[in-house]
Amino acid sequence: MCKPSDLPESTEEDSPKDDVQQFFSGRSLRKISVWFHRVHCIDYCLSQLRFAMKRNLVLSVITAALVVVLATVFSFSWPQNQAVTAVNHSSDRPVAQSNVIAPEPNFDSYWNQGQAELTSYTLEQARYGELHQGSAVMVFVTEPFSQSKQVKLDDYANAGSDRVPVLKLNATKKFNTGVYPYSMMASSFSPIDLATHPHALKITSSSQEWCGQTFAQVNNRDRNYQVQLNSYFEAEGDENFTVDKTWLEDELWSRIRINPASLPTGDLSVLPSLWYTRLRHRPFEATAATATITDDAADPSLKIYALNYPSQSRSLSIHFAAKFPHEIQSWEETHLSGFGRPQPLTTKATLNQRIMSDYWNRNSNADSALRQELGLS
Repeated sequence: MCKPSDLPESTEEDSPKDDVQQFFSGRSLRKISVWFHRVHCIDYCLSQLRFAMKRNLVLSVITAALVVVLATVFSFSWPQNQAVTAVNHSSDRPVAQSNVIAPEPNFDSYWNQGQAELTSYTLEQARYGELHQGSAVMVFVTEPFSQSKQVKLDDYANAGSDRVPVLKLNATKKFNTGVYPYSMMASSFSPIDLATHPHALKITSSSQEWCGQTFAQVNNRDRNYQVQLNSYFEAEGDENFTVDKTWLEDELWSRIRINPASLPTGDLSVLPSLWYTRLRHRPFEATAATATITDDAADPSLKIYALNYPSQSRSLSIHFAAKFPHEIQSWEETHLSGFGRPQPLTTKATLNQRIMSDYWNRNSNADSALRQELGLS
């Protein structure tokens, strides 16, 4: 449950304790390590030289002298490489090209006002070779997040450098296929500081229907993404594996809201959305895609961010406001649907209603009027 006090305070400065932690975890510590390593190597080799001279072993003297030379060269080269490796293994090293852009100037005034943005959409969902009527909701809200545990922080004021302010997206879909209903949800936790954390720290997805349920989670760790997949299908049974870092389709929605200038364009390697891979029973693996940002010919106030996956015969187009706060107005996703001989169908979501609310406090029967305001039954 969210609370207004849980929202990150943009005016709060880092404490001196954080500065000390950054010093001992950054380049200074690596430099000290390099210096001690050099001294140790040289001291060891000199001790061997003194031992050889004491025993008057000419051959050993020559050998020890060579060891001194080689060890000195080694000690001045190897640690620097180690330091470079450590930097490259940071938890969020960029692996694809995009502009690293700061949040919009008005970001704090809109997103840190103690409320979330709730938007409802009318949904046409492709499934089993047909289009099904339904509804979708997007909830955007800022939260303090733990980089190490990758969960929402309870005591963020004392979390120090582990605290990462994120823009959270909870997206839901509800639709019926014949007699039984589908209920789907996806969450992404995208750091607001894109320069330090260019990728989402975590994404999750779940799907429930009368046949069973599935769950997927992707965690952004030091060197790769850790993936957990759980499904009632035998072929997709419980799996745990890693994939190389690249763009996550599920993180791009929040990048639009933080600053669309940060969106990657051109030829990309993308991990498709967890919703798509689950519904189409596809492996979760990087796929070649092309991304573009264009003006919306039907509405000059909108932009379109489009992803095209040629190998999947799939495309995604997100229509969003050109001006801040870049609200998501609609989207279309075209891919093959149905079994046997699947045909391309287009899922569509169009804007219904949008409100700002501290929804976590609106849980009484009287607050159900807000659902009517959102056009939800």
